[in-house]
Parts: sequence; structure tokens; C-alpha cells
Amino acid sequence: MKNILGENAELINQYVIPWGINIITAILIYLIGRWLAKLVVRSVDKLMTHANIDASLRKFSGNIISTVLTVFILIAALEQLGVDTTSIMAIFAAAGLAVGLALKDSLSNFSAGVMLIIFKPFKLGDLINAGGTTGVVEEIQIFNTIMRTGDNQIIIMPNGHIYGGSITNLSARETRRIDLVIGISYDDNIGKAKDLLKDVIARHSLVLTEPAPTIMVLELGESSIDLAVRPWVNSGDYWVVRSELLQTIKETFDEQGISIPYPQRSVHMISHPVENAA
Repeated sequence: MKNILGENAELINQYVIPWGINIITAILIYLIGRWLAKLVVRSVDKLMTHANIDASLRKFSGNIISTVLTVFILIAALEQLGVDTTSIMAIFAAAGLAVGLALKDSLSNFSAGVMLIIFKPFKLGDLINAGGTTGVVEEIQIFNTIMRTGDNQIIIMPNGHIYGGSITNLSARETRRIDLVIGISYDDNIGKAKDLLKDVIARHSLVLTEPAPTIMVLELGESSIDLAVRPWVNSGDYWVVRSELLQTIKETFDEQGISIPYPQRSVHMISHPVENAA
């Protein structure tokens, strides 16, 4: 009887107690690790909130951080139980590499979306030209940016295409310059044409006086004398003023006898007398 009790006590001391301690320690590692992981995620979310980071990016980043920390916590708990985690880590590394290669384009769009949200080259409601498309920014998502074109079409463009090229923000400034090139005939009076253009610009209520508009000879072209007309307007009035100025300039020039020539060429025919056959 004493031998049996002694053997049981030895088994308990050799196996049960150490295993029990390891199991309790592993559970504590997991519970404390999960608590610390949640604390880290909340802290990161608060920092990103104070930095005015987009809510979708905050949530996505929180999920990634939570997943990574959970994996490390599980590995630490398994090691406490005596499990060889080398093969497990190798499997995770291989799986991560495979997923990374499969999601290469998605990860590229994600990183571009993060950069767009952080550096903010444009904001919601801005009119931009990016990726070969011009439109109003409707929404900036993690992987895509949604734009609305002038004819009310919705364009969903990958963020990688936007951030990887040049971005023209047409709404970044309150004012914008209209660049017009008006051609007149070589037979017309340049001074008269410039005075008419100044009058047309001065009479338009939406053209700004500061900065002052400029009118100058731009080029002596093949078929016309090209005048550069450059008034300033509020960005929101750009297209309306541009269209109205073009129409008014044409009507004024017609009334005042100033012609706007179209490309033309003069062809000179030279005739040679045909000798009569002998």
C-alpha cells in the first residue's frame, strides 16, 4: 500500500503538478496576452482617431494588429505546454508568403489607400484628374476611390492607379485661371482686338479683378495671330465663365468685323504652255 501511494505521489510530482502548472501558465499567458492585445488595439485606435485617420482604415488596422498579436500569444502558450512551434511558425510564414503573392495587387491598393488617407492630396468633394479620369471624389475607401464624372457616371478606381501616377486637384485653390487662345486674322488690328477682349472680360460679373486678367500676343501662327486671354475666376465658376466668354468674344468680334480665321493654305497654280506636236 505504501509502495502504491509512493508511486502515485511520484507520478503526481513528476507529471501532474508540472503539467498542471504548465497548463495554468499557458492559460494565463493567453488571457493576459489577449487583454494586452485589446489594450494595444484600443491605444492604436485612439492615436489614429486623434490623427483624423479614416474610420475604415482604423478598423482594418485594428483587425490586422489583433490577428498578429493573437498568433504570437497562441505560439507563446503552446511553447509553455512544450509544443515544438518551429514547424507551426514555418507553416505561418509559408502561408503568409502565399497570401502575400496572391494578394499582391490588393496589398498595393491598400498601401496606396493608406498613403492617400494620411497625406490627403485630395478630399471628398474635390474635382480631380487622376488615373486618366476627371471626376468629383465621392468616397475614399481602403482599396478603391469612388469618383463621379461630369455626366453622372460612377468610376471605381483602384488606389494604386491613383497614387502611382500624377494627381491634379482642380479644387485645391479657391481661384483658377482660364487660359484661352483667340486667333485673329493678319489683316485685323491687334490693338482693336485687344481692346474688345478687355471690354468683354471687364463686363463679365464673375471675372475677378485681382489677380488682374492678362491679354497678350501669344504667337504668330500659320493662319492667325494668336492672342492669349487669361482671366481669373473662382474655381466653382470656371466652366460657366469659360463658355460664356467664348460665346461673347465670338459675337463681339462678328459685330466689330474682327475675323477668327480657320486653318487655310494658299495654293498657287502655275500653268506651262503645251508645245504642239510636230
